Amino acid sequence: MSTINSGITQDLNTIANGTNSTASSVIENPDGVLGKDSFMKLLLVELQYQDPTEPMDSEKILTQTSQLASLESATNTNKTMEKLASRLDSNGDLQALSAIGKMASLGSNAITLQEKGNAQFEIYFENEIKSGELIITDVNGEKVRTISLDEQVGESGVLAFEWDGTDNNGEKLDAGYYSVTSEYLDANDEQQATQFGIYPVESVRYQDGEAFIKLGSSYVPMNYILEFF
Repeated sequence: MSTINSGITQDLNTIANGTNSTASSVIENPDGVLGKDSFMKLLLVELQYQDPTEPMDSEKILTQTSQLASLESATNTNKTMEKLASRLDSNGDLQALSAIGKMASLGSNAITLQEKGNAQFEIYFENEIKSGELIITDVNGEKVRTISLDEQVGESGVLAFEWDGTDNNGEKLDAGYYSVTSEYLDANDEQQATQFGIYPVESVRYQDGEAFIKLGSSYVPMNYILEFF
């Protein structure tokens, strides 16, 4: 019996430690992780060294076989989830790249006016400006300031602006959110309209695995964008 115990102890340790003493070189498993193959080997060793006069209970064998099936199922599920996560990441990358050349909306035309300092922002003009104005409204939709586009005549694309936070009477307005839109005539004397928060997608940059979309002169996380069109 001591020989049997010694044999099973040696074989179990061999399997648990991931070593193969019969091979010309020793293969080690430093993490001591038991996979389904190792689990099956353990079961076979138990059967090999069981006492013939007291064979292993059939219920115990069924229980261990069930555990083996559960282990294999969990392993397959983990592999499937890893593949799914990889595909989702790949699809996200493709979606970001396919957005180049499209228009993107942040879902809001509101800028932030700080208590001190000016508000700086950019607006995209698809057509060349002949005349027009910026229209700034408060949270109640009341027009508080109009700014002429005389300095931008002949220009188009993403244009930068700076607002000092005053209304049409020169009074300093409270800090908060203000909406910015624009109405203008293009070079063909056709009426056009645009607003803050809508830009063409110029490029995509990846940082730490996350996609950033270039809108105007800034890169914003892809999840900031409400719509591509």
